[in-house]
Amino acid sequence: MSGDRSASKMKIHILTLFPEAFESFLSHSMMKRAQNKGHVQIYVVNLRDYTNDKHKTCDDRPFGGGPGMVLKPAPIFEALDALFGKKKPSKKTRIVHLTPQGRPFNQVEAKKFSRFSELVFICGHYEGIDERVVDAWVTDEVSIGDYVLTQGELPAMVLIDTVIRLLPGVLGSEESKVF
Repeated sequence: MSGDRSASKMKIHILTLFPEAFESFLSHSMMKRAQNKGHVQIYVVNLRDYTNDKHKTCDDRPFGGGPGMVLKPAPIFEALDALFGKKKPSKKTRIVHLTPQGRPFNQVEAKKFSRFSELVFICGHYEGIDERVVDAWVTDEVSIGDYVLTQGELPAMVLIDTVIRLLPGVLGSEESKVF
């Protein structure tokens, strides 16, 4: 499988409307130790920083119609362009949209993700993200269960926690990785 990491460090980018939701999660326990030991670099990206209006608006009605609101494509495109420029990311990078319609996440999926050098999590809100983002950038659509949450930050935390514990050297014992 492509994405073999060997001993290199993993980078994780989290695109979110609520960066403060990650402050406590990333600053304690295993998450903090993994970062301090250099096993992972985690960057929380505030999508509002990539808006062009004074209200920093990130949501709108779905382009194709439908109920509710979705995250507009422009701030997500701008954030991804800031990360990767105009070129597509390498095969060692996965861009993950967290959605109840995605492929079910489990330990096998966690092991696959742990082999990549870079992960980008797009945390949707309301009804999700504009489909144009999915078509242009997303490599994986992942679900943590058959239910709907208000926002994608909680599923991102689940995936990040599950993947980071599988990185070499993060846990004190390899037996702790056994499921």
